[in-house]
Amino acid sequence: MGEQNANQRFVDEATNEPEHIARARAHALELGAAPISPAIGAQCAVIAAVSQALNIVEIGTGAGVSGLWLLQGSPRATLTTIDKEPEHLGAARQGFAEARIPPARARFITGRASEVLPRMNEASYDIVLVDADPEGVIEYVEHGLRLVRAGGTVLVPRVLSGGAVADPVRRDPVTTAYRSLIQETQASPAVIGALSITGEGLLQLTTVATS
Repeated sequence: MGEQNANQRFVDEATNEPEHIARARAHALELGAAPISPAIGAQCAVIAAVSQALNIVEIGTGAGVSGLWLLQGSPRATLTTIDKEPEHLGAARQGFAEARIPPARARFITGRASEVLPRMNEASYDIVLVDADPEGVIEYVEHGLRLVRAGGTVLVPRVLSGGAVADPVRRDPVTTAYRSLIQETQASPAVIGALSITGEGLLQLTTVATS
């Protein structure tokens, strides 16, 4: 455990977070909207860059930290971000403006993801990031897999739930949902899945393109 903590501390310290994202992080912490860690943000940026993503959906805006990381990786992408908290969306708008993200590249939707997602076009997005309401994570991932194109990727940060998922004694609904999500997707032939233990954990699910 000591070695793992040392590795994670080193990764966090070695990750260079751009200044505009660091400012958004400070705003998020002031609001109590826990942002993803810099290490997870950097991983999301790499995936966005490798995917050459042009259309991204984010479920759970927070104060814009994860969205800014995704656009850092894919500067030509358009981000649609959904959050039920107007205050969070307001902070994200401010962060995007300070980062000089053109307004046409960010679409902010106020509402519950469970009501917004069914109205969105399937197979139309390159990346869907799921970071909202842990109780609904399985439902949101199902929507995400429907929304991404063949070969598109669904990203789920915080999936290790602070170490609870690895503890067999923990059987509360959120921990059980995360554990089931990991197990079922790792066994599914419909996706290529990878689980990163950096930071708070990141589940990466890329849909298999059918011939």
